[in-house]
Amino acid sequence: MLSDVEAASVSPVFVGRRAEVSALTDALARTAAGEPQAVVVGGEAGVGKTRLLEEFLAAARKTGAVTAVGGCIEIGADGLPFAPVSTVLRSLHRQLGDELTAAAAGQEGELARLLPELGEATREFHDEDGRARLFELTARLLESLSQDRTLVLAIEDLHWADRSTRELFAYLFRSLHQARLVLVATYRSDDIHRRHPLRPFLAELDRLRTIRRIELPRLSRDEVQAQMAGIQGVPEPERDLVEQVFERSEGNPFFVEELTTHCGTCDISDSLRDLLLVRVEALPETAQQVVRVAAEGGSTVEFSLLAAVAEEREDELIGALRAAVGGHVLTPSGDGDGYRFRHALVREAVSDDLLPGERSGLNRRYAQALESEPGLIRADQRAARLASYWYHAHDAAKALPAVLDAAVDARRRYAYAEQLRLLDRALELWEDASPQTRGSVRAFDHAEVYPACGCADEALRYLDLLAEAVSAALLAGERKRALACIKRALRLLDDRADPLRAAWFWTQKSKLTELTSQGDGWAELARAQELVRGLPPSPVHAEVLANVAAWGSVHEPSPDTLTTAQRAVELASLVGAESIELHARVTLGYLLTGSGDVAAGLAEMRAAARRVVERAQVTVMRSHVNLGSVLDGLGRYDEALVVLEEGLQVAQRFGQHRIKAWLHGNRSEILCALGRWDEADAAIADTRQHALGARPLGAAALRSGQLAMDRGHTDLAAQELAEAWKQYGTHDPQPQHVIPLTTLGVAIEAARGRIGAARELLAEALGGGFPMGTERYAWPLLFAAVTAESEARGTRAAEAGRTRVLARIRETAKRLPRLVPVWAAYGLLVDAELIRAEGRTAPDRWAEAVTALEAVGHPFQLAQARYRWAEALLDSGEGRDRAADLLAQAHSVAQELGADPLRARIEQLAGRARIAALVPPADPGESFGLTRRERGVLALVAAGRSNRQIAEELYISPKTASVHVSNILAKLDVSSRGEAAAMAHRLSLLLPTPPPGGGAEAPRAPLASR
Repeated sequence: MLSDVEAASVSPVFVGRRAEVSALTDALARTAAGEPQAVVVGGEAGVGKTRLLEEFLAAARKTGAVTAVGGCIEIGADGLPFAPVSTVLRSLHRQLGDELTAAAAGQEGELARLLPELGEATREFHDEDGRARLFELTARLLESLSQDRTLVLAIEDLHWADRSTRELFAYLFRSLHQARLVLVATYRSDDIHRRHPLRPFLAELDRLRTIRRIELPRLSRDEVQAQMAGIQGVPEPERDLVEQVFERSEGNPFFVEELTTHCGTCDISDSLRDLLLVRVEALPETAQQVVRVAAEGGSTVEFSLLAAVAEEREDELIGALRAAVGGHVLTPSGDGDGYRFRHALVREAVSDDLLPGERSGLNRRYAQALESEPGLIRADQRAARLASYWYHAHDAAKALPAVLDAAVDARRRYAYAEQLRLLDRALELWEDASPQTRGSVRAFDHAEVYPACGCADEALRYLDLLAEAVSAALLAGERKRALACIKRALRLLDDRADPLRAAWFWTQKSKLTELTSQGDGWAELARAQELVRGLPPSPVHAEVLANVAAWGSVHEPSPDTLTTAQRAVELASLVGAESIELHARVTLGYLLTGSGDVAAGLAEMRAAARRVVERAQVTVMRSHVNLGSVLDGLGRYDEALVVLEEGLQVAQRFGQHRIKAWLHGNRSEILCALGRWDEADAAIADTRQHALGARPLGAAALRSGQLAMDRGHTDLAAQELAEAWKQYGTHDPQPQHVIPLTTLGVAIEAARGRIGAARELLAEALGGGFPMGTERYAWPLLFAAVTAESEARGTRAAEAGRTRVLARIRETAKRLPRLVPVWAAYGLLVDAELIRAEGRTAPDRWAEAVTALEAVGHPFQLAQARYRWAEALLDSGEGRDRAADLLAQAHSVAQELGADPLRARIEQLAGRARIAALVPPADPGESFGLTRRERGVLALVAAGRSNRQIAEELYISPKTASVHVSNILAKLDVSSRGEAAAMAHRLSLLLPTPPPGGGAEAPRAPLASR
């Protein structure tokens, strides 16, 4: 209506910003090849972020790009989720029409949560599934729309963004790979205090190589002069005025505009806040009042809503708005439906100038106008804004139900962080509301938790409110907040009078106790189980039993645990709780396999995995993690890798990046077993990259330590072992973690000649026994322990007690099942090593172990067994030719893997047996004790690589690279990398080609895209 009013105070000349414009233009050019770009522009208030964006968008449109802008609304902090995203999609819908509708075909019900114009939203999932699916569908929609054109999407004022918007943007930044798309976001850097929620978001973006960060500086003196010349329309402004404006504005373009425009009507030394109000105070009284009303309406106020609240005749209102727009205080909004302040600083100044009673009164008028005529604003904003208006009107009776309605709306849109903030506000208002108000609020729908109370009992309503807050906090990742709500609820609850509610809260506390490293969660879970005992079937009952079974499967697997899992599946199926049912079925399959019923267990887990993919049940993607792990334990490695790869694809599709850490962790274990150590290094790095919790980091450290040990780096292995114990902690010991950690500890102590310490670790592990399903971990421990005894034979410290230790290992081995080939192979290794530890020679036993290992595909263990078989043959004086063949095969594998200790032992044995083909030629590096891996690292040091570059090239961690470099400097007795490089060239210490991963081949590409 008033868009013809010119903003004469804005310079028609765009001043400076060449580097920033160049960066944005370059990003636009890169999209031509289908390479999506993301640029984040920061700068203080008034520094010109919006002007830069406007200039760039205008240039982009000239190239044929489709542009859309969405602004974050300050009310977003009160629960208006995805507001800028909805604005952008609405703009695209207006411009592309049927094409966007066609791209959204089949998914309209989900995408309608962001773009209501697509129709009614479908039934929401009350877990992470729907949110992940919404994010993925949004990414796919943008990819589809950008196939035939370039899209430039901009979000302004990211410092006001709700958390859901930030998380969606982070997802888009990570997941868009093939799209002609530029995403631009701006934020006010001077508002980002130490605890501002945008700070961790920006830190996360800094870790993504595809994100460009631009920080807008203030203008130089010459640029200020050019800006003033444009505003005044003169070739050159007065020099004294330029100096005053530059000194007072300090190069801030917005203040340059204000000072230049009002240099004749105000003192140049007035405070900047007063300066911001000069334009407002120069308006007619009616226009000033309309501006004050608009300041409390939000970042943008619809004309119809403003008219209802301002209570002015239409002609007077339009006159006031024309004056405000002409005075450069207000400007028409981008969609033409309302008005916004020309700059947020002006709105803040006007709002701060209001009296307390004036502010609350304006908010009341806004709320009353919306209640009487809901159609004044868009439906997707109505609940959140009404809640905000009533809250700031300080009317608890009206605010409480409005805030709860807004929380329901936020949950429907999967904006769990905003839902939690609104529920916290409701808990605050609950204390101020009257009993009548508290009793009249609607009952929460907890069909998936426990039956709604369906009565006006305000105590039960409050407990339901706490339950809702717990659910929202868990989904938002706010564990401490969830635990606080649970503790409050349990203090209020009478377990006997309300067992279902109590059981639900105890179950959630069990999960959080474990997740926050405060215990293993069993006491809380046992309390919940006791409460539901004998009650009719319900989702709560099913969830309790499913969690009891899952807890038992990793702590104390037994036939009773298996029975509990079966009962959980039956109950969940009976009450229609599909997510709980799938969770329980995964546990049931895991336990069936561990009990020996491998076929039935795998069938159960595969069926659950299929249903997870078909129904997008991402929250139980443990189906792929656990199925892959079980197949690994059975030695079915190829099948396991296929399952884990599918899991990575599903996780990518549904935006579940946190589950990738577990999937990559399981891949690293399998790749270690298959002798693909370079790929295992890469998978360990991927695990660490995606890990959001301690346990994946613990698994990565354990795997890295095992590889370091096999490569001969005992000190590094000990460091990684300590890190693994630290990450796993002492609050929740699980056999699947403790036994492998003990195995590595035994190997480290043995390598250091501390057989007593190795025996203590073994005794502690054997004292607890090996629960059902832990054979895969028990067999390597026994092999490590008996190998330690063999290697220590002949030393005085090892003789005492050896007979007793060997007897205990033999007795334990007899009790362990050998149901699958890989367990049987380890059993034969233990049998053969026991004979060797007793000082006897048994070539036939080693031959059996070799045959078994050849069938299961463990190249490192196979090389060890071949070496031992050759040793036994030579000791017995028979089969010298056969021994030479075995040593040659083992030596080849040890060299390829970079298993230097094994390679050295093979060469020593070949030297003693005078098998010339395996005796290494004189090597200039040997006198310094450099391993083959260290020779490879030295070559990269000589080439000028940093530790991080060495790590990336060899697929190892920077810490490992640092350890290698330190060892090299010590062995060469030099003090710097430069000296090491010079000595390497002078003494010909470099290998012809640096061996990636410590082997002779180039590193293999990892199975999943990194």
